[in-house]
Amino acid sequence: MSTVSVITLALNEEHNIVDCLKSVQWANEILVVDSGSTDRTVELAKANRANVLTVEWKGYGATKNFALERATGEWILWLDADERVTPELAAEMANIVRENTSEFSGYSAARRAYFLGKWIRHCGWYPGRVTRLFRKSASRFTESNVHEQIKVEGRIGEMKNDLLHFTDPNLQHYFQKFNRYTSLGAQDLAERGKRFSLYDVLVRPPFLFFRMYILRRGFLDGVQGLILCVVSSAYVFTKYAKLWELEQDKSTPPSKHHITTQTNT
Repeated sequence: MSTVSVITLALNEEHNIVDCLKSVQWANEILVVDSGSTDRTVELAKANRANVLTVEWKGYGATKNFALERATGEWILWLDADERVTPELAAEMANIVRENTSEFSGYSAARRAYFLGKWIRHCGWYPGRVTRLFRKSASRFTESNVHEQIKVEGRIGEMKNDLLHFTDPNLQHYFQKFNRYTSLGAQDLAERGKRFSLYDVLVRPPFLFFRMYILRRGFLDGVQGLILCVVSSAYVFTKYAKLWELEQDKSTPPSKHHITTQTNT
């Protein structure tokens, strides 16, 4: 029978890591890549069958490729620390691995997100299918700074059961990620050669709100849906504003106060 390795990245995830790993105890191998946690993440991961690899942070994609290269399973399950595999999804994955047909190289699951105390069913977030189970030999993560993806050679099948995502229990948690991710997103845009334009801050953010709240019926998710659509729009605005800031930093000559001269003595 084919084997399954779970790979998870962690940094100070003591509040998530136990429930995450308990949901995949059926896997043959669990790898947790830790980038210097100062809480009990490592201790709790080891107590739940995980092989913990401590590495210097390389970026999301590169760190996941590091884990991918060290996994021994024929099949890989990529799981974030705030995600959970339901018993129904676990049984479906076990059946896929047991049959091990050559028809598909990977499988996606609908991801159901729990945001500010509510399951989000609209806003374009659900079903929001993500590829999570895939053959190691046919897969590689993109090495972008943020929002990396798994690239799979071959066809992607669809699993029937949902993957649970316990994201952002409060707005403080959301905005802690917000600042980091918008900075990384701006860096990705700059590295791809994207140039700032007023269109990016005047048109993109309100259109995203309209698409999420009206076209994708985010209004059906109540106050949480409204908040999600507003902060998502603000995320886009801030990412492109930071792209503008990066361009200003590159084009502004250094101040005279920061110029030093060397003289011979």
